[in-house]
Amino acid sequence: MIVKMKKLTLLCTKAQQEQTLGKLQELEVVHVEHVQAPQSSALEKARNHLQYVQRAQEVLTARPDADPTGKDPDQLVDSVWELLQKEKELKDSLQALEHECERIAPFGDFDPRSLIKLGENGIVAKLYEFPIKEEPEVPEGVAISEIGSDKTNRFVLAVAREDFSISAHEVRVPDQSHSEMQRHIEKTKTAIEKTEAEFQKYAGDKKLVDDIADAAADTVRYQEVQDGMGAESAIVYLKGFYPAESESNIEAAAKDFGWGFQFDEVAADEEPPTLLRNPKWVSPIKAVLDVIGVVPGYKELDVSALFLIFLSIFFAFLIGDAGYGLLFIGLTLFGKVKSKGKAAAQPGLNLLLIMSSACVIFGVLTGNYFGIPIDSLPNALQGLTSDFMTGLSAETGLRDATTSANNVMFICFVIGAVHITIAHVWNFIRKINSVACLGDLGWILTTWALFFLVLEMVIGIDAIPVPMMPKNILGGLVGTGAVLILISILAQKNFFGIVTLALDLINNFVDIISYVRLYAVGAASLAIAAAFNEMAIGVGFSGVGSIGAAFILFLGHGLNIILCAMGILVHGIRLNTLEFSGHAGVEWGGHHFNPFKKQTETLNN
Repeated sequence: MIVKMKKLTLLCTKAQQEQTLGKLQELEVVHVEHVQAPQSSALEKARNHLQYVQRAQEVLTARPDADPTGKDPDQLVDSVWELLQKEKELKDSLQALEHECERIAPFGDFDPRSLIKLGENGIVAKLYEFPIKEEPEVPEGVAISEIGSDKTNRFVLAVAREDFSISAHEVRVPDQSHSEMQRHIEKTKTAIEKTEAEFQKYAGDKKLVDDIADAAADTVRYQEVQDGMGAESAIVYLKGFYPAESESNIEAAAKDFGWGFQFDEVAADEEPPTLLRNPKWVSPIKAVLDVIGVVPGYKELDVSALFLIFLSIFFAFLIGDAGYGLLFIGLTLFGKVKSKGKAAAQPGLNLLLIMSSACVIFGVLTGNYFGIPIDSLPNALQGLTSDFMTGLSAETGLRDATTSANNVMFICFVIGAVHITIAHVWNFIRKINSVACLGDLGWILTTWALFFLVLEMVIGIDAIPVPMMPKNILGGLVGTGAVLILISILAQKNFFGIVTLALDLINNFVDIISYVRLYAVGAASLAIAAAFNEMAIGVGFSGVGSIGAAFILFLGHGLNIILCAMGILVHGIRLNTLEFSGHAGVEWGGHHFNPFKKQTETLNN
């Protein structure tokens, strides 16, 4: 559920400002909204320091673990930065040397000092690059000697007793020979390797640097809040939002510290932050919401529970393989063991465990295990399948692929209609005291009428496993629903909705059809798995061929799993965040409740 918020205005004297902000950090319940844009030299300095620390944090995070050095926290980041600067200088030097080496390579390995000596003896020597297809005019008295060439250019040495110029590209004489450059390149590479070893030495201090970064972030946040406060004479004040349940804590602190304060209800035109608080069984969905970076607006519905339930169903349909599901469960349990004590990893692992379990159930019902044909499965596994979902005929005792496909598509459309209906039922209950609720009732009627129309158009009357409604009843449902929606639009004076009503009805029809993607992607996954199985069988499982067959199976099913994962992101999440959310009126336009608090305790030296 979305926790109710209230608005806070808090006043104190300038002398109390530091004490007040410290206490608010301890309370950890106020989401501060800046009265003015935070800006000061102290804030700029704090932000620069945070970037300084975060750069060191990035460098160490990218390296394997090691033992802590025990270095003083104040010196640790500086030491890492010294290495960063040294590494940058070495890499810049290496790049320059490699570029110079490549530039001069066509002229061979010569000592530039020999050309200088020629100059001292009155002989001018220059290096030139000529296009092969062009022959530049060479002044009289200039001798040309070709040193090398490639597909497009000739590289030459030109000498004369007087200064000269040729209408071609003159190549600057290097400071050192090609072989000397190569030696310097090797030395520089060795120095870079030593620097990398120095970085690795500090890899054991990742946790300490993380703490330093958190402390730097706290300083930035504190300074932003301080600079963002309003001021009137000797009084400073801030505004923000807080959970209504925390009001007594704020009031008690205000009385203890002598603050002035005012509590207000959230105004209709205000958008407070969203704080989600759901039952423990719903908490795994937070992992998905965090990954896609969305949160419902404060005045929208919290669809977390439904998101979890239907995403698990979609996961099962889109992957649809009990073998894959069992593999995911095994990997998840391994991950939970390896990440024991790491609370941040648990929601994602718990979500994967739930979805994988749903995948196993669906795979068992459809008899899908790593793409192996149902008839090739042991009798015990065949006995666990659903006759309806596998298209088993009670009369012939045979399975029909077309019947199976139609039945699974039927289930997909049922899921779609139910999913959309839940959205409108939810809105109907919220609006029950308003004429606007008639609109959602109208959408419920049209959804189910259009559901039967979709069945007729996509699957066909003969293949539909339920009795079809007469067309006059379907037309009546659509008409009645449209009238109810129209009444709701007129009552809300949303006259533009009248213009788009026909298009909205078409979109509702399309939304129901879009749930067929659950069948289509799952069927594609099964086809890919089966195709790789056949390739492996063709290679054979005896002798040397078994290695090739095993490689094909590993590569094929690995690729299929990756494609399935992409399907979850593209289709499973889309059906929740677009189709369902569009009908539920959830625009995901909220921002997270982020209370003013410290990320870490002060570091002890």
